[in-house]
Amino acid sequence: MSTVVPPLPYRVVDSRAETGDTRSIELVPAGEGLAPFSPGQFAMIYAFGVGDVPVSVSSLRGGHGGLVHTVRAVGAVSTALYRLRPGDTVGLSGPYGTGWDLGAAAGHDVLVIAGGIGLAPLRPVVHAVLDRRDAYGRLAVLAGARTPADLLYRDEIGSWRDAARAEVTVDRPGPGWRGAVGVVTTLLDHLDLRPGRTRALVCGPEVMMRHTARDLVARGLAPHHVQVSLERNMRCATGHCGHCQLGPLLLCRDGPVVGYDRVAHLLLVREL
Repeated sequence: MSTVVPPLPYRVVDSRAETGDTRSIELVPAGEGLAPFSPGQFAMIYAFGVGDVPVSVSSLRGGHGGLVHTVRAVGAVSTALYRLRPGDTVGLSGPYGTGWDLGAAAGHDVLVIAGGIGLAPLRPVVHAVLDRRDAYGRLAVLAGARTPADLLYRDEIGSWRDAARAEVTVDRPGPGWRGAVGVVTTLLDHLDLRPGRTRALVCGPEVMMRHTARDLVARGLAPHHVQVSLERNMRCATGHCGHCQLGPLLLCRDGPVVGYDRVAHLLLVREL
């Protein structure tokens, strides 16, 4: 099992609203920094006096050279992080967990499928592929959200269309919305998918990932060519507390990114 690592102080240098309840905060070391993170890995962020929470890195190329984490205010700790502003200090430990296997995706088409805040852990993948565009085949990003107001990185998604196919859909359209409506898998119907040449990376609510992965396999992708990020119930980051156990897996240690072939049967077990 992993060992507990004392957090290091990090300073907030930028805090930007993404939606009404979600912010991206950029953190730089206040002294010694952590080891480099890979896309898909997560940190434990400590809001002093409140507690800590695991949060995946949403960008490795912040404007000030720091780590960016996108946080939705849903509990005491995440609300405290949401309220951070430049000059505030938090504790950071990591990197923890497994990352997206971009090495295995080299030379192949990369299909990124995200639901809700699941786009945050996948955003570094998009950056990495765009930074080495000649190392990969086609890049497609399919993102879904509950409403247009809940869509993350809306302006940035527009900029991705210069070098990738980027499509978005919402469950409930608002006034002026002219885009697609429906679950994110409906966007696959409009994609020129090459199953034998495609590596898919999926993150979002568990029910969304389960249906998306099954749909991809039905369309011809091999299960081991589909990766999912299962961040559910992670708490300690070191494999000690057991809250994130999924069958034989401890997701904070063996995940959060795993091949669908390893978890397909586990995701079908009710309340596992």
